[in-house]
Amino acid sequence: MKLFRRCQRILILALLCVSVFAPIVFVSQRLKNVMPTGREEFIEDLSNIKYRTDSVKLSVEQESSESLKEPRKVLYEDADLLSTVNYTRKEINVDKESGNVRDATDMLERTGDGIKYGSNKGDKQLQLREILTMSGEKQLNKQDQNVHSQSGEVIDERIRQMKDVKPNRAVQHDQNAHLNLKKVTEKINEMKDQVIRAKAYLSFAPPGSKSSLVKELKLRIKEVERAIGGATKDSDLSRSALQRMRNMESSLSKASHTYPDCSSMSTKLRAMTQNAEEQVQSQKKQVSFLFNLAASTAPKGLHCLSMQLTAEYFALDSKERQFPNQKKLHDSKLYHYAVFSNNVLACTVVVNSTVSTALKPEKIVFHVVTDALNFPAISMWFLLNPPGKATIQVQSIDSFKWLSTKYNTRFRQNSSDPRYTSELNHLRFYLPYIFPALKKIVLFDHDVVVQKDLSRLWSVDMKGKVNGAVENCQESETSFLRMDTYINFSDPFVAKKFDANACTWAFGMNLFDLQEWRRKDLTKLYHKYLKMGYRRPLWVAGSLPLGWVTFYNQTVALDRRWHILGLGYDSDVVHADIDRAAVIHYDGIMKPWLDIAIARYKDYWRKYVNYDDSHLQQCNIHA
Repeated sequence: MKLFRRCQRILILALLCVSVFAPIVFVSQRLKNVMPTGREEFIEDLSNIKYRTDSVKLSVEQESSESLKEPRKVLYEDADLLSTVNYTRKEINVDKESGNVRDATDMLERTGDGIKYGSNKGDKQLQLREILTMSGEKQLNKQDQNVHSQSGEVIDERIRQMKDVKPNRAVQHDQNAHLNLKKVTEKINEMKDQVIRAKAYLSFAPPGSKSSLVKELKLRIKEVERAIGGATKDSDLSRSALQRMRNMESSLSKASHTYPDCSSMSTKLRAMTQNAEEQVQSQKKQVSFLFNLAASTAPKGLHCLSMQLTAEYFALDSKERQFPNQKKLHDSKLYHYAVFSNNVLACTVVVNSTVSTALKPEKIVFHVVTDALNFPAISMWFLLNPPGKATIQVQSIDSFKWLSTKYNTRFRQNSSDPRYTSELNHLRFYLPYIFPALKKIVLFDHDVVVQKDLSRLWSVDMKGKVNGAVENCQESETSFLRMDTYINFSDPFVAKKFDANACTWAFGMNLFDLQEWRRKDLTKLYHKYLKMGYRRPLWVAGSLPLGWVTFYNQTVALDRRWHILGLGYDSDVVHADIDRAAVIHYDGIMKPWLDIAIARYKDYWRKYVNYDDSHLQQCNIHA
């Protein structure tokens, strides 16, 4: 008897399972067989689903031959129908774009906000079956078609707007993220103020006092400082932080009654503020000194790399030291780029990034100029790591015999910083003599990364001028500079010759018309200004102010997307602006190969360095 009941239960359960899953299988098969045309009709028929907050009924027209009684139709306002159509069409169009048709149960879930279904599973399946029957068999009435077309236009317009707004939203999100990083939230700021007030009240207590208020204030100070810890925003605070904050406020209230003299409190707070400001200024000076020291000192790894490459270079035969394709060096129809540097890794990134982003790398000729000390190392690096289809030339400044005989220049300036007084820094003013056969050349600083093909740069209309550069005239940007920032306009000669409000521009990526340069003999003009600077303080040290006066009224502005500045000193450069730029520049002291570099910009530079190279591994140079 028990066995019989057990079998009976199993049979009943099996029948129940079949009755539940059979309709699902049937619906799945029907969905798979829906053709593209039928699918569109299916979508249109779904738009007939009426929305009402109290109850919803499906109006389905049956054939006259059917014996089922036609359900009562329900009429709705166009606005109600439009809201349902908009929601349903939006969800279904997403599926159409992905090439998939969702199963019927998922469709019911997605339209659940606009349709209230009964709790009976069988009713849901019947409604679903009726919806599927409608596809390909019924047509919308005229009024519904008008609503449907209107809703379709609204949806399409919204989709277009979303596509247009998406990049702007990304830029806005990036900007907001940077603003949030700089913002200190209110609770943390208030707790810090509480600690300052508590310390001020403690100073009023007699030396060695062990009163209950003194003990309480010391305890509260420790509790609040421990609660703040390394928190930078409210969400970083622990749950007990607010309670400690309230306890501190209670203790401060007691202290205010014990020491009610406001003038004494004001005097003490001013003294504390002045002392804190002096400490901050002292710390800033130390930080500035250490940063400049780190920027002017070659890292141990780079020194090791130069030594290894130099030793290997002198072990080569003279024939093995020659670069291929040297016949292209004087071909003015090719794209010629130059970089002056004594840094092996910096030169590597400039060359690799330029060649790897070029559409026609075989048309690129790279000229690397360095000093005699680093010439073997840089030559050996590019002999071991040739730049693909591009041509490369490495020259030493000592090979320019005309530089010492014709100009006899020592580049003396009022500065002890070798970055300003080095020959490589001022060599840019001799480009027509270094490359006498060329008509145009692009000069890079060694702290740039090329992100896009630069072939269009060569077709820029120079308008009869010598220098093409990105200007720094927008006051809203951190790279903004005025002429009088680096030039002494109190000198009568300077005030008469130049305009303090003239637009300045940046070195880093410059297009030079060497033919116009030779015709106007700007190198001679540069020497004139250089010697004047020896006799009286006309401008600060460095090549930038000398470039401004030498190429004054000889510079054409390039589109700002060619060259973006600030990655070596400004931590708030927007990533969207960086990604749009053809060349990014790590100007400033925080160079990407140093430990003091801004971390969020390092990856733009690192991806062009092969850290798996054996020389870098041996010198412990890692990403």
